[in-house]
Amino acid sequence: MYGKIKDHLTQELSNIKEAGLFKAERIITSPQGAEIKLNTGAEVLNFCANNYLGLSNHPRLVKAAKDILDSHGFGMSSVRFICGTQDIHKTLEAKIAEFFGTEDTILYAAAFDANGGVFEPILTAEDAIISDSLNHASIIDGVRLCKAQRFRYENADMEDLEKQLIEASKTARFKIIVTDGVFSMDGNVAPMDKINALAKKYDAMIMVDECHSAGVVGKTGRGVTELFNIRGEVDIITGTLGKAFGGGIGGFTTGKKEIIEMLRQRSRPYLFSNSLIPAAVGAGIEMFDMMAETSELQDKLHWNTDYFMEKMKAVGFDIKPSKSAICAVMLYDAKLSQEMASKLLDEGIYVIGFYYPVVPKDLARIRVQLSAAHEKEHLDKAIAAFTKVGKELGVLKK
Repeated sequence: MYGKIKDHLTQELSNIKEAGLFKAERIITSPQGAEIKLNTGAEVLNFCANNYLGLSNHPRLVKAAKDILDSHGFGMSSVRFICGTQDIHKTLEAKIAEFFGTEDTILYAAAFDANGGVFEPILTAEDAIISDSLNHASIIDGVRLCKAQRFRYENADMEDLEKQLIEASKTARFKIIVTDGVFSMDGNVAPMDKINALAKKYDAMIMVDECHSAGVVGKTGRGVTELFNIRGEVDIITGTLGKAFGGGIGGFTTGKKEIIEMLRQRSRPYLFSNSLIPAAVGAGIEMFDMMAETSELQDKLHWNTDYFMEKMKAVGFDIKPSKSAICAVMLYDAKLSQEMASKLLDEGIYVIGFYYPVVPKDLARIRVQLSAAHEKEHLDKAIAAFTKVGKELGVLKK
């Protein structure tokens, strides 16, 4: 049997390559940081990691992970409700709730699991989910696992959201509006103040995925609820420890205590996945302690982002509007995005071209992600390399 499907898969892979859509993985041989080393021996500047606060290799987090290995071991070998809950898991959950101004928190192995396991335990076919059209794949999959009625509104379009709320209100018992805080491909921020107003008007709950916004937006990095001054008003927040918060592994859902308790009882990714490993938990605790001490890293990230965006626009690049640390350099053509990323690597700048199906067809781009780990000289080198390659490929006028 495999002979037949092997031929099919071989042809499909060939088609992907011919269309310029094949994803090749580069290999890093150093810790994650602003400067990294590849297996080719090249040393390059990394502008495509989710390492927004530069914490992925921070000495305090590395030490915390090592220390917790000595005190709490390596693996849990169990799910939480059997024998997989340690004191440190409860400590981290409390710190996350304190950070976001919520009532309780539940940890998952990854944010994909958090989004995949949040809807089905609390909603039924009597209820409705109203979801932004550009929400992350994990939210889409989580919605699919739930029997609730599904409504979709155009990205950050409040007029369309209101239309969907009106339609959902005709039949739904409970309604929930679901949105990314920052949309990872474009870098735009969801208009949470307007979403909150509509939720109140139509008696709907709100869920926001803070994976690309927590640690990044808001004066102290507490995400979109801080940015729009609605802390404590969002019912459910999901997020990750794998981006700004240390860059490791682990997801979470934080929000109303009754919702979190129901997830502990019925959320399948929580009930049937091993507990988050102690090293990740220990580093997470240390990270939230750092967040409570100072907003210095957020301040530097915001300066880096403003500087880079301003300079890139000044030389003529087509940049998507953004209030986050994501700078989408629009190229539109898939093959061009790959060619430009390859030439930028030759210039010592590590970036990746994004194209269909990661983004819609004919909307290919290079997504630049800024970090507090970047220094001004790193930014200037990247801007110079983009300018040089952009002129060579005809993206910029010479």
